[in-house]
Amino acid sequence: MASTAGPSTKPITPHYCAVCTLPTEYCEFGPSFSKCKERLESEDKEEYERLWGEGNLAARIGTLSVEKQEKLEADAVKAEKKAAKKAEAEAKKKGETKIIIKRSERTKRKHQTHVQNLELFNIDLKKAAKLFAGKFATGSSVSKTPQGEEEIVIQGDVGDEIVEMLRAQVGVLKGAPADQVTRVEVKKKKAEDEAAA
Repeated sequence: MASTAGPSTKPITPHYCAVCTLPTEYCEFGPSFSKCKERLESEDKEEYERLWGEGNLAARIGTLSVEKQEKLEADAVKAEKKAAKKAEAEAKKKGETKIIIKRSERTKRKHQTHVQNLELFNIDLKKAAKLFAGKFATGSSVSKTPQGEEEIVIQGDVGDEIVEMLRAQVGVLKGAPADQVTRVEVKKKKAEDEAAA
């Protein structure tokens, strides 16, 4: 019996952009199209010619009207500016953000330490809680604050040790600035004490 297989097809190996990490065919839809195009032109001439060479570009643009082409170019520039502003705002927010270490009283002699804003420095809170639990041999967990943000709660008064760990950039705490730490003491409210009496 004869084989009725169709024409053989070879697998395609996509080229990925070093700037936007998309396949090079899709760079034009990414946030930094002009940077992608410049990098491709300087580092991979063959791929640049395949995508943006005179013949290929003319064939792609031939189906678009001039007005649509100008609108697409304007939209691409607008998207790039928006992405740059977003990155700048994120960097500014990171520079202004403080890591808050709070000490609160559970009972008269027992304390808890709360660490907030570590996630803004790209630190995995669950891994950091596990690191603290192992280091201090106490309970440590990730919980939500009343404002809906996440924080690490550690049993015991270990604020000074946490600051030292941040200075030493221990384990998963690499990247958290030790100079942006604020210490806060939370006292129990007197109304709670009177209600207990």
